[in-house]
Amino acid sequence: MKYENENIAMSSHIKRWITAIVIVPALFAAIIYGSELVFAIIVMVLTLGGIVEYNAMVFQKGALWEKNEGIIIGFLIPVAAFIGTIQLMFAMTTFAVIIIFLLFLFRLKDNPTDMTGLIKVVFGLIYIPVMISHIILTRHFDNGILWVFFIIVLAFSGDVSAYYVGKSMGRRKLMPSVSAGKTVEGTLGLIGGSIIGCVIFTLIFFRELSLIHTIVLGFLGSILGQLGDLCESSIKRTFQVKDSGFLFPGHGGVLDRLDSLIFIIPFVYYYNIFVIQ
Repeated sequence: MKYENENIAMSSHIKRWITAIVIVPALFAAIIYGSELVFAIIVMVLTLGGIVEYNAMVFQKGALWEKNEGIIIGFLIPVAAFIGTIQLMFAMTTFAVIIIFLLFLFRLKDNPTDMTGLIKVVFGLIYIPVMISHIILTRHFDNGILWVFFIIVLAFSGDVSAYYVGKSMGRRKLMPSVSAGKTVEGTLGLIGGSIIGCVIFTLIFFRELSLIHTIVLGFLGSILGQLGDLCESSIKRTFQVKDSGFLFPGHGGVLDRLDSLIFIIPFVYYYNIFVIQ
């Protein structure tokens, strides 16, 4: 049984690397050589994938009205971020909430005491398209491509460090009631890996960003990324789901890959707006 589990873990590990080797170069090429429209389309596709996975977790069967509301508005929010500014994106979100509530009002005859569906739709829209769409706004910055890569480096250098440090040195569970695999040692590895990755990236590619901002972003961003991972795990634990989906072999679904980015993206955006600029 022990060897069987080790073989399963090794197979999953190999799948993770194969998936990364295939997807990462294509993603990098699209970011570097693609237009802002191409980048926005990629974000929209990932956002819709995340919404579909979220709907499958929290609604399961049925709830077609709620699922369709989430998909339609989950598409319109990143569109608003692309064609306008943050004001347009939040205007779209505001009126979307109003529309969702009105549609819920007209359906009250079905079950006038249950607001669960409404709450799930609104939460899903804030949690996924609103948070993720900040990366479209980030792409609008001067040096927007470098900021996008900085976010990716921050998230995934920490993710890789946490995985290997946790595997080799992890002893103390971080929050076993939410995520059985997270360890204190892995989290420390994540923080260190994120800071080192960000510093290396800045020194080589992004000299305009000061070292102190780089370290602060790497440190705080890595902590927020871990918290984002734990929050997504809590959603899966609540609805008794192991992986949010199966789009990426060895990695799970879209939300399993974006969980840390969901918190990191808006943090980096607002740090840039309120601290750097």
